[in-house]
Amino acid sequence: MRRLKRSRYITGFDGIRTLAVIAVIFYHLFPYAMQGGLMGVSIFFVISGYLITDLLLQEWEQNRKIDVKAFYIRRMKRLYPGLITMLVGTIAYITLFQKELLAHIRMVFLTNLTSIYNWYQIHTGQSYFDKFAIQSPFTHLWSLSIEGQFYLFWPLLIILMCKYLPKKSVRFFLLIGLSLLSALEMMLLFKVGSDPSRVYYGTDTRVFSILIGAALAIVWPSSKLSQKLPDESRRLLNITGIVCALLVILSFFKMNGEKAFVYHGGMYLFSIISAILVATVAHPGANMNTWFTNPVFTWIGRRSYGIYIYQYPVMVFFESKVKNIAAHPWLYGLIEIAIILAISELSYRYIEIPLKNFDYSQTLIKVKQVFKRDKSHLNSKIGVAVGAIVFLIAGAGLVQQPTKKPQDNALAKQIKENNAKVKKRNSELKSGKKQSTEQVSSSSSSEVKKYQLTAAQVDKARNMKITAVGDSVLADGASSLQEIFPNMYIDAKVGRQSAEAAKIVQQLAQTGKLEQTVLISEGTNGAFMGHEIQDIMNAAGKDRQVYWINVHVPTRRWQDQVNQDLASASKKYKNLHIIDWFSYSQNHADWFYNDNVHPNPHGLEYYGSFVAKKIVK
Repeated sequence: MRRLKRSRYITGFDGIRTLAVIAVIFYHLFPYAMQGGLMGVSIFFVISGYLITDLLLQEWEQNRKIDVKAFYIRRMKRLYPGLITMLVGTIAYITLFQKELLAHIRMVFLTNLTSIYNWYQIHTGQSYFDKFAIQSPFTHLWSLSIEGQFYLFWPLLIILMCKYLPKKSVRFFLLIGLSLLSALEMMLLFKVGSDPSRVYYGTDTRVFSILIGAALAIVWPSSKLSQKLPDESRRLLNITGIVCALLVILSFFKMNGEKAFVYHGGMYLFSIISAILVATVAHPGANMNTWFTNPVFTWIGRRSYGIYIYQYPVMVFFESKVKNIAAHPWLYGLIEIAIILAISELSYRYIEIPLKNFDYSQTLIKVKQVFKRDKSHLNSKIGVAVGAIVFLIAGAGLVQQPTKKPQDNALAKQIKENNAKVKKRNSELKSGKKQSTEQVSSSSSSEVKKYQLTAAQVDKARNMKITAVGDSVLADGASSLQEIFPNMYIDAKVGRQSAEAAKIVQQLAQTGKLEQTVLISEGTNGAFMGHEIQDIMNAAGKDRQVYWINVHVPTRRWQDQVNQDLASASKKYKNLHIIDWFSYSQNHADWFYNDNVHPNPHGLEYYGSFVAKKIVK
């Protein structure tokens, strides 16, 4: 017997899920090509809000009650088998092959099981947008925690609304009002130029997408939509649906998840457009459902949960083994997609569907059947044995988690020492303190030898006033550059994005603290997805000479894109000079730390020498 007599499976929703999951994956693989792909998660939220609310309202109208316990059991049986399998499998892998990711693994595991992982990410200051730092294979699971919190409270709230708010219009406007409050909070908490991870992760600042979907279910119940529509109404729905689908796809390419527009109403607007698309697909009188239904969309859509949860572990583990992913970013991306699809198919076929329909009261009986001494259930025995081994390895990882997050201690120590030296020298520059004659004489002779500079180059460098702004590579080489350029003011920070660098250059220029020679080191942490180069050059103005060190990041697929963008910009701006560190450092792995990005002490001699010669030339 059907639990809900009037419910129907809307096949076109698999098509919408397909668009969403493809956008998310391509955002993670090629953020510079599909910079708005992260908006796909908002589509998942809208669909969840619509479907869950629609089903709960159907249950109330049919039975005059909602079986909350049964709802929780259905949700857990649908989501937890896949989630737990992914968590355990991922922890087992990092226990064996990437122990540096075991830090705080117990809290990661527990907060994901209890659906509060997004708040744990906020509490620990994890960034969703720092693409260069060591990535956690669990970063993307923040959205599942928001979904879990929604599933926990929503049936109870629906019961209260049905009892005390009988008018649909009141329910609808209440939910829309709450969604606007959530969007307003996102707008107020977002700070231009800072990492938006807090508002991106927060349940309070993201729930508006779910509420918009829920509000749609109140005025657009799937079980009450007529299959017969006048031709004009059908055409209007079809045109509206097509326009919304095109706007959604366009947003995947144009909306930048680090720009103010997204958090100042852009994401809310996108959720509204997504809800309208959902409405047109849900209506049986329109053609949108048929157009969004095909074997490919059905296959991907039904496996979208597995595809979503396995994407990040595959990317993190694969890219940690490929040391020159920038050489063939699209090829490696396609390989990663193939691996993700293969694993999600196995998860769907052998974990998600069987355990979704499994009667857990029969667990002991099933286990006894599997372990009979005959040759029956051989595949099940092998599966149980493999699963037990994986669980034991994961358990070992949970027990032995390190107290501190491992890192490249030599590099971290170098940057820490540099920060202290740079801070001291920057203070001296602000106070107008100059080096003594003895210091100048002794350091000049050492620089001639250490950095292979001529005496004339050293003298010129010592008299140049330079402002340098950059990321961790500049922080790594800061002390070397200040040895050569003692009048260089340096503002460098680990994990700095180019948008933040643009703000700093603008502030320095506005306060009259930007020297006539400017050195920029940006692009290590991600491709330029906005007008960052233009913003920096506009802030510097036409009268200043800007030297920009391009990037050597073979472990990241945006390396070539960054360097191509810089080369193109140098043709546009006559006062922009590219210091081609990428070409100069090729085939010199001995110059770098293990990350093959930051110069080690030996490489810093070449780094400092190369940068200095280009500037004083």
